[in-house]
Amino acid sequence: MKTMTTFKQALRREARVAFSLRAQPLWIRILKWIVALTLAALYHDEPWFWPVVAGWTVFALVLHSLYHWKTRSWTRPWGGWNDLDAGRSK
Repeated sequence: MKTMTTFKQALRREARVAFSLRAQPLWIRILKWIVALTLAALYHDEPWFWPVVAGWTVFALVLHSLYHWKTRSWTRPWGGWNDLDAGRSK
């Protein structure tokens, strides 16, 4: 029988995966934020800025959901991610 995961447990698991240094190195995370903030500062006055931000947000949520589904809630390897301990409940 499958056990029910509480919302708090799900958030804790998501946070462990998100901040795992084995999932993505810290330098890549910092570089992504620098690029994102620089692009936002340069183009925030353009008329297409908010539709592009909305599109990227939808894309990110779909990709996140796909990865979550394929790894069975971060407990199975799929697509190069190997920090399975971060996804398992403790």
